[in-house]
Amino acid sequence: MTPKTTRILLVDDEYLALNLLESYVEQVPGTRLIAKCKSALEAMEVLQQEEVDIMFLDIQMPSLSGVDFLKGLEKPPATIFTTAYKDYAIDAFNLNVVDYLLKPFSFPRFLQALQKGVKHQQKGVEKDAVITYLPIKVDGKLVRVKISEIVYVEGMKEYVRIVCGNNKYVTFERMKNMESLLPAAQFMRVHKSYLIARQKVTSIEGNLLEVGGAKIPVSRSLRSQIIEELFC
Repeated sequence: MTPKTTRILLVDDEYLALNLLESYVEQVPGTRLIAKCKSALEAMEVLQQEEVDIMFLDIQMPSLSGVDFLKGLEKPPATIFTTAYKDYAIDAFNLNVVDYLLKPFSFPRFLQALQKGVKHQQKGVEKDAVITYLPIKVDGKLVRVKISEIVYVEGMKEYVRIVCGNNKYVTFERMKNMESLLPAAQFMRVHKSYLIARQKVTSIEGNLLEVGGAKIPVSRSLRSQIIEELFC
């Protein structure tokens, strides 16, 4: 099986800086550019809809700075600051930023930062892997659901349905929160309303994924990524 693709988000209000970063990303095998954003607000929308492993983030941007944007994220991806100013090193340290790139930076320096980001992200996956159960509230009771038994999670507006073979649990929770709670190494978002267990996938036909005997719809925009990560 091929290594997991590293999903990258670029955030910079300078057109030339975005294009340079994009050209750097294109040179690195095993990476996938999720989006290029010219503001923190655009990036916020992307993070609400897409999985991102590493974010290259400019600091001085209009409306919302990179520092304030990162402070407001509950579970940010591995982040690398890109800036023309040295004055934000303390902020970077306090926010656990993976690296601090001073503009202009070369491709080798970019690659060094990217490798740090990949290692940071892999450590997060390893940490996630130790989680064995998920505590959820069902009909006033707190239930321990074994993560290894979850087949898929279906979003139903403000509720989710967790399917574990013959057992199904409905709880008051949002899909985005479920996605952050479940280990990314074991689960994957394949549709705005579905989160599936990677190891329980058996086949894909058209835009339908077979997971534990159930047919799960796949977003067209994610189909190629799903095939790459689960079938190659």
